[in-house]
Order: sequence, then structure tokens, then C-alpha cells
Amino acid sequence: MLVLAAITLLLAGLPAVWAALLVDLDSASSLKTASRQLAYDLMTYYKGNQSGQTPGILPGPPPVGEYYWWEGGALWGTMIEYWMYTGDASYVPVTTEAMLFQTGAPQHAYMPPNWTASLGNDDQGFWGMSAMLAAEVNYPNPPADQPQWLELAQAVFNTQASPERHDTTCGGGLRWQIPLANIGYDYKNSIANGIFFNLGARLARYTGNSTYSDWAVKTWDWVAGVGLMDKDMNVYDGAHVTDNCTDIQKAQFSYNAAVFMQGAAFMYNITTGAERKQWHDRLDRLVNRTIEHFFETGPIIELACERPDKILCKTDMLSFKGYAHRWMASTAQLAAFTRPTIMATLKRSAAMAVKSCAGGHNGRQCGFRWTTGGYDGQTGAGEEMSALAAVMTLLLEHESIRGPVTHKDGGTSKGDPDAGGDPNPFPVAKPMTTGDRVGAWILTVLVLGLFMSLLVWISTEAGENGRTAYGSAVPAPARKRNLFKGRIPAVVVSQFSGK
Repeated sequence: MLVLAAITLLLAGLPAVWAALLVDLDSASSLKTASRQLAYDLMTYYKGNQSGQTPGILPGPPPVGEYYWWEGGALWGTMIEYWMYTGDASYVPVTTEAMLFQTGAPQHAYMPPNWTASLGNDDQGFWGMSAMLAAEVNYPNPPADQPQWLELAQAVFNTQASPERHDTTCGGGLRWQIPLANIGYDYKNSIANGIFFNLGARLARYTGNSTYSDWAVKTWDWVAGVGLMDKDMNVYDGAHVTDNCTDIQKAQFSYNAAVFMQGAAFMYNITTGAERKQWHDRLDRLVNRTIEHFFETGPIIELACERPDKILCKTDMLSFKGYAHRWMASTAQLAAFTRPTIMATLKRSAAMAVKSCAGGHNGRQCGFRWTTGGYDGQTGAGEEMSALAAVMTLLLEHESIRGPVTHKDGGTSKGDPDAGGDPNPFPVAKPMTTGDRVGAWILTVLVLGLFMSLLVWISTEAGENGRTAYGSAVPAPARKRNLFKGRIPAVVVSQFSGK
């Protein structure tokens, strides 16, 4: 007995690095404990609450760190749902601080100037969906003098619904990027339009305003009409405006399918009669195709980049599985007919996800592949987010988790239907017209003529008056430097600076 007691004490004193994540998927208490551990491990990647760091973002963007701005918004959406599923309020203060810090004053539409170089409609939309989620789950409201959750979601939607964002190329639709100068501005993709559709459906349900659902219908029709979603409910990545969106890029990512699935579930939930039957059919087929494509062997596989022999996924893509799990679970809440199929699928996937959480510095860090039955050595915030989503969403089967609220049935978040302001607050160069080119040519001739006249005058002046009483010449270059003070005339600068 003494030996057994000694061994027990020794094992109890061993560090936690030897403990893989252990969870009983049929036990609410075990799911909560595992979710709490995963949330803690996930938040170790966040440094924004440390001195000298930027609140709201994960370390980045490259080359400073791995993560782009948008993934911070995705992180807080995950943590808001963690609070919803578990009731653990430990991360409410840091989540609220992060969500408010990145709103981008004075518009508060999640377009902070610091991130203009990589700001896409999808990036902005991820933050908007997290704000919408906060309103739907009655997350603790911000202080009264700060923007409110619903208001923030409306601000994002309003800027994206602006005519400036919906040009006539490809017959409509949002571009991937917002600033004209960004790489990807010539691309219209499923995730940007899927998030806009998703937000429209959710705002319609929360507020009862059909303007939002009208936009959702219009967006779905455009996506299907242009071919980004085919008749079999395959959702493809995007297409280029230079080819009138005929060059469909047929890579399929799980979050593209899932963002349309959740939005379709909201549309099913708020419609009646023939319209509801239509959304029932769309949603049913989309659920079945998504499961068939991404969950064929049990766990979710990111087929576009997760190959049997190697991982081609970029950092962004390593987090997609978690959004698919979260949005599919939400679909099961909103459309009861999907629940048995979806939850059985998510449970099979989660069972394999948990097995990947057996490595890293603490012995329970989660890997990316969920097909190996173990840890694959691929660890990061995206992988941890996905595993947390896989585990916590199973609580839907064991706890009384309230579905998304509305302003009529307990929603407390305050909105502003006019929130958002300027949809393009970034200075951009407008396309040049023929008149612009003629004007620029005339201005250039005048400037060059003035410049040459100044040179002639300077040379003449130096020749006639360039000597002192002692007969020594004043160097002409010195006079030129004095005249321009080392600067090119402002009128010349303006022609090349884009300002």
C-alpha cells in the first residue's frame, strides 16, 4: 500500500505535458472540461492583451507573424461561441476589448486604416459576423458609450451593400478586396459574397427588416447565376472580372459551403409557404453535398489543400474546419430537419479531432490532420480553434443551448440602421478618361516648358551676375539648390504620387 501511495503521489506530481486531451463525447461535463482546456491553449497564441501589443489581432501579419487581421475576428467569434456553449465568462473582458479596439473609428465598420493593404470584403465580414453572433447570443453588451454589437454588424453590412462595392462587372457581386490597389481586387469570390449573404439573412431575422433578406436573395441568385455555386451545390472559390467571371476557380473549401449553409438555414427559418419550401430544398441539398464532399471518411478533410502525401494549406486555410463545424451546428439549431444528419456527422469528425490533440509543449496541442488517429506535428491558432469548435459544438446535444435571439424575443443589443458611413474611406485613384489624359499631357508640356525656362534663366543670370567684387564665380549648382531647396516642384510630384 505504501508503494502504491508513493506511485500515486509521483504521478500526481508529473507535469501536464504528458497528458493528451481526454474527453467523453457523450458527457456534457467532460465536453465542457475539454473545451475549457482547448480554449486556454488557443488563447496562448493571443498576445494582444500584453504590454506593447495590439489588442484584437493574432501575431502578424506576415512577415511579422503568421496571421492576417481577419483571423483575429474569427478567433473572437469562436470565443463568443465558447461562452455561449459553456457559460465560462473568463474571456469576456479580453474578447470585448479586442472586438471594440478593431472597429475602425469613426465609422466603426471594421475597416481600420492600419490593415488597408490586406483588407478584403471577407476580412471585414468575419469581424461583422462575430459582432452579429454577439448580438444573437446576448453576449454582454459593451459600455453605453461604445459601439454596440448589432450596430457593428449593421455597419459592416451597410458598407458592403453600398453601390460602390457592387459594380457591374460579372453582373454584380462583391469583389474580394476593397481598396482598388490591393492584389485580388480583380477577383470576385464565394467567401466575400457568402458572408454578405449570411449577414443579410441574420440581420433580417434579428431586426425583422426585409431589406436585409432581399439582399440575401439577390446575392444567392447572383452566386448561383454566375456559377460559383453549381446545380449540385458545389461551392467554388471565385473568378476574375477580367474574364467576366467565366474562369471559375473550382477549388472547394469547407468554410465556403458552410457560410452559405448557415445563411440558408436563417432564410429557411424566417420564411413561409413556397419560399420556405424553396429554402428547405436548397438547404437539404447543400447539407448533403457538403457532408458527402468534406466528411466522406468521417473527419472533415480540407480537400483543396490537405493531400494524402502533403499539406498545401496556407495559414488561413488551417482554420477553416472550425468554421465549418460551428456554422453547421448553428444550421442544426435553426433547421430541425437537418439536425440528426448534421450532429451525427459532427460527432464522428470531433472524435477524430480529439485524437489529434496529443502533442506540442503541453502534450495536448492539436494537429491539423484529423485522419491519422494522432498528432501530426502541425500546430497553431487555426488548428486549436478548429478542435475547440469540434468539441464545444457537441454540447448542443447535451445542454439546453438557446438558439439565436431576435429583437422581439430577448435580444438586448441596440442597433443603428444607418451605421457604417463611407464604404470606401481609402483614397483611391479613379480610372483615367480621355479628357484626363489630354489634360495630363497639356500640364506636362507646361511644366516642362516652365522648367526649361527656369534653367535658361538661371544659366543667364549666372553668366551675367555670377562674379563678386573680387572676380570669383558663384557656382551655378549652388544657385539651383537654393532655388528648389532640394525638392521637386509640388505640381510635378502630384502627377506621380497618386494623391
